[in-house]
Amino acid sequence: SKDLKGTMEILIEQKRQMLSTVEKLDEHMDFASQLIFAQNRGDLTAENVNQCVLEMMIAAPDTLSVTLFFMLILIAEHPTVEEEMMREIETVMGKQKLQS
Repeated sequence: SKDLKGTMEILIEQKRQMLSTVEKLDEHMDFASQLIFAQNRGDLTAENVNQCVLEMMIAAPDTLSVTLFFMLILIAEHPTVEEEMMREIETVMGKQKLQS
């Protein structure tokens, strides 16, 4: 737990450094960035930011599996969407072999 918390602090600091050097901030505005800016404004403490990011990392596998399950069901129910997705994959990947 202590190692994970320390790792989160390092990752957040790396994100903070990256945000301070980017030219176009709007291209890098994700949830972690919003948390960092909330801390900069004084709306959150560093501990709040660390805890939010940690909880996102821990909860992500469960929510991701449920989201992927429903996404696959919806794709199966809408074959035209599946065809469009396959065309886009082929356009982007070309002759490259797909990898997980």
